[in-house]
Amino acid sequence: MIKPSSPTPEHLRNLKLSLLDQMAPPIYVPLIFFYQFDELCFNMVGRANKSQLLKQSLSDTLTMFYPLAGRIQENSFIDCNDSGVEFVEARVHARLSDVISEPNMEELKKFLAVNPIGIGIATLLAVQINFFDCGGIAIGVCLSHKIADGTSLVEFINAWAATCRGEVKISQPYFDLARIFPPRDLSGSSFTPNTGMTKEKIVTKRFVFDKEKLAMLKEFAGDGSQVRNPTRVEAVTAFIWKKFMEVMKNKMHEKKMFAAVHAVNLRPRVSPPLSEKAFGNCWRPTIAFLSTSEDDNNECSDLVPVLRSAIKKINGDFIKQVQDGQYLNQLCKSVDIFLKGDVEHYNFSSWCRFPVYEVDYGWGRPCWVCTTTLPFKNVVILMSTPCGNGIEAWVNLLEEDISTFKL
Repeated sequence: MIKPSSPTPEHLRNLKLSLLDQMAPPIYVPLIFFYQFDELCFNMVGRANKSQLLKQSLSDTLTMFYPLAGRIQENSFIDCNDSGVEFVEARVHARLSDVISEPNMEELKKFLAVNPIGIGIATLLAVQINFFDCGGIAIGVCLSHKIADGTSLVEFINAWAATCRGEVKISQPYFDLARIFPPRDLSGSSFTPNTGMTKEKIVTKRFVFDKEKLAMLKEFAGDGSQVRNPTRVEAVTAFIWKKFMEVMKNKMHEKKMFAAVHAVNLRPRVSPPLSEKAFGNCWRPTIAFLSTSEDDNNECSDLVPVLRSAIKKINGDFIKQVQDGQYLNQLCKSVDIFLKGDVEHYNFSSWCRFPVYEVDYGWGRPCWVCTTTLPFKNVVILMSTPCGNGIEAWVNLLEEDISTFKL
């Protein structure tokens, strides 16, 4: 267990969860960073030194990010008691190049200290440092989604890396999102933080869209569309959404509504806008609906305007509804519709703008960054490729659907 290098002051001991934290699923957000080294320049002493440096810099960083070393109480607040975070050191009897050239989803989980499902685990942050026989290093980080979204996770990791490489001026995060999104009583609500999670077997497939493929998708999605120049994320989302619907149509016996649920960062949409340093959950899903009859002859060019229109609805009026509690009632109605089974939904979250390839602990940038399987069906995580010109789509599917889903 790694604890903050300086104790948290008494007046900072209790941190209220915001409404958005309360609604976040009880899972970990996983990221794994791979670093290549020359094996001739790396030995047991090098491993020991790097391990100690990572531990000390993590301890120093936790002083600034003190809630991460605390414990959640009753889905209401964080007891910032400096209990610490889990730190595991592992040896990997393989070559890093073999692991990242043909990634195995089940094998990738071994680079994490905990299972991302995370239910019943008190530690809010768990880190595993993996030393390869070839000299490479993989740093697996799992941060509780109850206290942070992907933006905050990457902010923390970059702060830790900056501390490790000796930087002394690191911007202070802002923790009190509960003032902007006041907590609510969720008891008696049809919505719970576990909504959408499944115990069924989930399998993850990774699809890589290089620069040329993205250009083709953008042209295809913009041809004849109301949106002439779709973004890379819009084009990939529309393409995968279309494929999801094709798979489902072969399974269903009656017509349904289809929905693309896309995560939207609220920080730039709050008035005045919030910095990326605003730590916690600061996102909400927007929902784009499409009926089976509408989709019968539609292509990706027809789906992009539906997606963009839905994302535009996350505006100032929407923010006010979240803040005054009206949103919770609307969310419960949406959940009820989904639970009835009348709507087949697919969830998308873009991490493409996260600066994961800037995470430098003092020995250079990572050669690859990835995530792992999450306990939700039909969930797609979009990430940038190492060169920055492409997109990796991590698609979580039910095991029964994996053989029929092809891109």
